[in-house]
Amino acid sequence: MSETKTKETTYKPTSPNSKLDFASLWEYSEAPESSANLEIKDKYDLFIGGKFVKPSKDRYFKSINPSSNEEVTQFAEATQKDVDKAVKAARKAFKGEWSDLNPSSRGKYIYRIARMLQERAREFAIAESIDGGKPIRESRDVDIPLAAAYFFYYAGWADKLEYAFPGKKPEALGVCGQIIPWNFPLLMLAWKIAPALACGNTVVLKPAETTSLTAMMFAELVKDAGLPDGVVNIVTGAGQTGAEIVNHKDIDKIAFTGSTNVGKIIQKSLAGTDKKYTLELGGKGALILFEDAPIDQAVEGIINAIYFNQGHVCCAGSRLLVQENIADKVIMKLKDRLETLIVGDPLDKNTDIGAINSKEQFDRVNSYLELGVEEGAEVYQSKCSVPENGYFIRPTLFTNVSQSNRVVQEEIFGPVLTVQSFRTADEAIEKANNTPFGLAGGVWTDKGSKIFKVGSALRSGVVWANTYNKFDPTSPFGGYKESGVGREGGLHGLSAYLNLK
Repeated sequence: MSETKTKETTYKPTSPNSKLDFASLWEYSEAPESSANLEIKDKYDLFIGGKFVKPSKDRYFKSINPSSNEEVTQFAEATQKDVDKAVKAARKAFKGEWSDLNPSSRGKYIYRIARMLQERAREFAIAESIDGGKPIRESRDVDIPLAAAYFFYYAGWADKLEYAFPGKKPEALGVCGQIIPWNFPLLMLAWKIAPALACGNTVVLKPAETTSLTAMMFAELVKDAGLPDGVVNIVTGAGQTGAEIVNHKDIDKIAFTGSTNVGKIIQKSLAGTDKKYTLELGGKGALILFEDAPIDQAVEGIINAIYFNQGHVCCAGSRLLVQENIADKVIMKLKDRLETLIVGDPLDKNTDIGAINSKEQFDRVNSYLELGVEEGAEVYQSKCSVPENGYFIRPTLFTNVSQSNRVVQEEIFGPVLTVQSFRTADEAIEKANNTPFGLAGGVWTDKGSKIFKVGSALRSGVVWANTYNKFDPTSPFGGYKESGVGREGGLHGLSAYLNLK
């Protein structure tokens, strides 16, 4: 392998109307040898029936770079007429060329998408960090490779569905409406589109209004991959566009990832219909740290659990439950570690914590910081400098909190960790389960028996042991209680897009 050369480059925002070239931002050994030229268009139209088409009312909305507060581009606003056009295109493809393909051919298309994602990884990583504010290290090393991995995984299942579900006759559902969030735009797109296509469905997908860039880049990739027209349709817009998808009478399945409040609205609107649905909603993950755990290793795990992606993670370990006799030591080590974290430009490879995704979310997180103080919590923030422009929040600890505090019970979705202590395993389990959510949790201990005992008692869809925020395409993901309905990933992710007769 040739020696890797790293370029130190500073990103300087250009005027909103110019095209951006980020090809020289960095080089790394896993990248293709060819240069990666990212050109962001002035405007992006809707992707319907294999073509980019203008919105029916010719309305567009701005996309803002959260690290500079400058306009990146504009996206089309899809109305009911546009959504209906997309659904008709998806239905036509489902009844026509896509359903006529043998499963192995469908798998080859999905595999081609995965390979093209790998080839264009740098472009997608830079776009993800510009549009969403996440550190380039995370986009480059986690989000984009993992998105490709999901397409690879489900490409392999396309012609093996009968082996996946012995004794059943798997049949595609039809047209699937998919709505994804702003925290992991491309990864959530992969979680939804890959299994849907592997099962023989067609899709109409809406990305979040604040992070639509990589979805539209994916639409270009789909076109380049030669996927039959109408198999994948992508419409941009705000909440009303999503509502049109949910309520469309010719959609057979709804897959939504987002807030619990919106998920409840969707569930109510689907009541009484024959549509299948999966809802992956909010969380308030508890990370239980026992006294026998390797503390230094656990501290690194805690940092990753909550400050990864600025805490914009539904399964974030936002509540630390630490055994009483090591609590002071752990808190001291956490404070020391917080001082080493760099908050800054998402495109700087040294940045640990990037920009909060939007002004709305920035204000929400700050309101919880004020609320924590009002509730009597002790607040600790790192003393690092933050950029003057954009939306940045220093990593934060809340100590001296009680179980009833709102900062303990409610999802903040930011770089904020609450710390509580416990004496016994039973007390830790009780506190961990005492929230409306049940998406994810973690256990840190040196005892395997304790991992199984505590982990099995946690009412969470995902439980990590001595690690956190580790994902794999073969593993199902989803929650209990107000954290959602259904599972994505693994064979569970396939069954959600099939009728099993």
